[in-house]
Amino acid sequence: MAQQHIRNFCIIAHIDHGKSTLADRLLQTTNTVSKREFREQMLDDMDLERERGITIKASSVRIRYPYAGDEYTLNLIDTPGHVDFAAEVSKSIAASEGALLVVDATQGVEAQTVANLYLAIERGLTIIPVINKIDLATADPEATRTQIHEILGLDANEAILASAKEGTGIDEILHRIIRDIPPPQGGSQNPLQTLIFDSAFDAYKGVIVYVRVVNGILRPQMKVKFMGTNLVYQVQEVGYCTPKLSPTERLECGEVGYITCHIRDPKEVLNGDTITDEAMPAQQSLPGFRKLRPMVFSGIYPINPADFPALRDAIEKLSLSDSAFHAEPESSGALGVGFRCGFLGLLHMEIVQERLEREYDLNLIITTPSVVYRVTTTKGAILEVDNPTNMPPASEISEIQEPWVKAHIITPTDNIGPILELVTQRGGAYHGTEYLTETRARLVFSLPLAEIIVDFYDRIKSMTRGYGSLDYELDAYRTSKLVKLDILINGQICDALSSIVPRDKAYPRGKQLVEKLEELIPRQLFEVAIQAAIGGQVISRATVRAMGKNVTAKCYGGDITRKRKLWERQRMGKRRMKQVGKVEIPQEAFLAVLKLSS
Repeated sequence: MAQQHIRNFCIIAHIDHGKSTLADRLLQTTNTVSKREFREQMLDDMDLERERGITIKASSVRIRYPYAGDEYTLNLIDTPGHVDFAAEVSKSIAASEGALLVVDATQGVEAQTVANLYLAIERGLTIIPVINKIDLATADPEATRTQIHEILGLDANEAILASAKEGTGIDEILHRIIRDIPPPQGGSQNPLQTLIFDSAFDAYKGVIVYVRVVNGILRPQMKVKFMGTNLVYQVQEVGYCTPKLSPTERLECGEVGYITCHIRDPKEVLNGDTITDEAMPAQQSLPGFRKLRPMVFSGIYPINPADFPALRDAIEKLSLSDSAFHAEPESSGALGVGFRCGFLGLLHMEIVQERLEREYDLNLIITTPSVVYRVTTTKGAILEVDNPTNMPPASEISEIQEPWVKAHIITPTDNIGPILELVTQRGGAYHGTEYLTETRARLVFSLPLAEIIVDFYDRIKSMTRGYGSLDYELDAYRTSKLVKLDILINGQICDALSSIVPRDKAYPRGKQLVEKLEELIPRQLFEVAIQAAIGGQVISRATVRAMGKNVTAKCYGGDITRKRKLWERQRMGKRRMKQVGKVEIPQEAFLAVLKLSS
């Protein structure tokens, strides 16, 4: 394929603006997928994606399309829209020269639309705006066109009016991709430079490495070097996605496809790494893409301790296809051996848990999510604490800083009041309001990250009847009055339920948590004391009553001393049982911690 006939592009947008449906119509219009093989959300491979109606993983497909007497190869990379999957978007942008920016004609420009656009502009991509869903009765294409010009700074007259559902505007989109997006740079005669933008694990082929060839040619049986790890492999198979894996004789400069090298250890492949020819290596590696730091941390433990090896293997394989997911082994006195995992947000955490449970048949417990705090000790040392159990004693702490984010909320003007009230409740600082149109405004706030990771986005959506959107970025660390809230079960600290909370919210949260645990922990043959404590001070307590057993039921007469002996023996037995007995905390108790209002 001639290099001037190749176009690499991605689709970026806010969540639920029609990316997956548009990708479906592109595949159907170009006959890339036959009618017999086609299904809705063709590029969403996971059942989880189709059930939730969201794209979780970026995926690529090769499209052939005739135009002006020539045949063109269009490499499409579909991307997620939720803020928690920004890492997938950045990977797709790194492998593209252009982007379709899809905006819903019924909802207009939203927060993640702006964030994704900035990522694409930063990489120098050509942007083609597409106004989607014009077939709906509530669509307002002209108002959306105005927002594209005023908010995004793009030429709104160039925006394509489309309906991915009905197929309107699809041919115009294909023509604009060929006319406006430049062909890839580089040359096939140059030393091999190939960008790894994604990977997955196959039980038969090993690690499947998805690549974009920037310079040179990739062929089967050639020996290649992974520049990030200095490991050398022999290429076994080269191919491209149609969307199924289709082997080919070679991948030339500018093309997008995959290779396999019988790699069995997932840790040997790094997303963003550069592959080069061992015989004629490139002088330097490609810039790759910016690695996003996890913002939310939580523990993942198997319910059955014997499943830990399976969990370890599953996490290694999942890390291949999710570069934003981070995991390190840890142990807990209450839950045994597990992993401390980092996520970009709460939805990311939920998706990872569901993928581990579904794809690898595991039963898991996830502990209370927390963020990374910076703790200055009385000796002047600065610690980064992502797990409440690692928090030093209060007497050794000089200062605690927590991460704050700068949040942009786009909302209907009718909902500004309730949103301001919500932000105030969460301890946020208001910066300003920008009226985008007569009915839409953008609010700018600073908020503690810990206050928005659990249910803040859901509250925004419910307050605005689905029309509000949120985007945020890490701003700075600020000094805060925080304390470690411990939960004690029969005098023993349950480290999996510990959390770091603002001092003024410690008592209501501790009381709320103790009451919830009292409902969820099943009754034992002995009393179970549940306490919330800050340091050595107990601030709330509840008791789960012991199950009763009538030990005197068999006594049908005789002296009262016989019954007293039985009661005393029962009392002593319960005392011993309380000393050595273990309270099993159900998974619902850990889930309840996540659902408690902040």
